[in-house]
Amino acid sequence: MTPTRLRCATLGCLVALLAACGGGSGSGTDDDGQAVVLPNPVPGAVVPVADRWTPAVDDTWHWQLLGTLDTSVEADVYDVDLFDTPQATLDALRTQGRRVVCYFSAGSSEDWRPDFARFATADMGAPLDGWPGERWLDTRSSNVRAILADRLDLAVARGCQGVEPDNMDAWQNAPGFPLTAQTQLDFNRWIAAQARARGLAVGLKNDVDQLDALVDDFDFAVNEQCHEYDECGGYAVFTARGKPVFNAEYAARWVNDAGERARLCAAAQAMNLLTLVLPLDLDGSFRWSCDS
Repeated sequence: MTPTRLRCATLGCLVALLAACGGGSGSGTDDDGQAVVLPNPVPGAVVPVADRWTPAVDDTWHWQLLGTLDTSVEADVYDVDLFDTPQATLDALRTQGRRVVCYFSAGSSEDWRPDFARFATADMGAPLDGWPGERWLDTRSSNVRAILADRLDLAVARGCQGVEPDNMDAWQNAPGFPLTAQTQLDFNRWIAAQARARGLAVGLKNDVDQLDALVDDFDFAVNEQCHEYDECGGYAVFTARGKPVFNAEYAARWVNDAGERARLCAAAQAMNLLTLVLPLDLDGSFRWSCDS
């Protein structure tokens, strides 16, 4: 439910379907209307563990999922859209020495994604409240997991060094399926293991009530609004293990008031969190970093 789902609502575009996604290249358009050619996924690609990058607890980050990516931001890690970021941009980031984390939704279908047609009707449950075109997935489904495995292969083929699977906390919502804390742990551990087997770093998105149980399975965490909802304390289990916590906040008081933002940053730094104040739609229109 990160704001990349606004793309088709605002731009009126559906990405062209991949040819069976697990066995053919595909194409779509980037935010400037230019063709984005997606390379063939590499089925079951495995990278030796010794060669697997993981972020450091003090790595700075930039998170942008919409609009033309600002590649001038001084950050160690760029978190960008798996499907929509042009290949030339991904290549340029790596040439600059940036590490690239690729975002995709693991717990929901999005009807503008190139592999959407592969989801069976039975795989899709209730709509995500407030996010048109998006429905919760039955993450127990073997078909869903096959599609997500192909997305991880695509991340490898595109040169991503890590992944940010989104919507990893369906059990705390109303997905339309009998998903429980235990089924969520099983799924989250499955996708983390699949990513690591391919040599990818993998981040735990939100799911704040299962941080203790999942810290060993993930290499970093991505959190939205833990300061706003007073949920940041639980992330000490990640930072204590040298695993970074990339945090984004959107509240108007931190966007508009420099004094409030300074207090936010002091709190973030005291907890060793890597906090950004960003626009809700993550379009790069502004960025305040507590690490600047």
